[in-house]
Amino acid sequence: MNEEMKKVKEHFKNDHFATSIGVKIMDLNKGYCKAKMEIEPRHLNSVGTVQGGAMFTLADLAFAVASNAHGNVALAISTNMSFVKAVSSGTLYAEAREESINPKISTYHVKVTNENDDLIAIFQGMAYRKRDLISDFFKK
Repeated sequence: MNEEMKKVKEHFKNDHFATSIGVKIMDLNKGYCKAKMEIEPRHLNSVGTVQGGAMFTLADLAFAVASNAHGNVALAISTNMSFVKAVSSGTLYAEAREESINPKISTYHVKVTNENDDLIAIFQGMAYRKRDLISDFFKK
């Protein structure tokens, strides 16, 4: 991982909600991010499966990192998530891949899988790309 991507990874440690529930960035590049979350009892809903909001946060962070890694501030303007399989233990992975990009809008597809590579959820996101640079928000 080059220095620029290391700074982006460090910057996203300031996503306090995602980090507080245990989401960790594993790999990133421009338009790409892989993140993970070890399932803990705090992630489970009342029927013992991972709560949708926890899964959404994992996918949303991967989307945010992938879309901001180009250098411009990118903010979600539309997201959609479909849950295809319930899970209650193990590790979840979210892999965000850029599908399209132009000066103002970019789109991403995020697959959420478990440690067996089973498809757990599908997330789609669209980001608005601002002129502001993400580096202006890096901690010095």
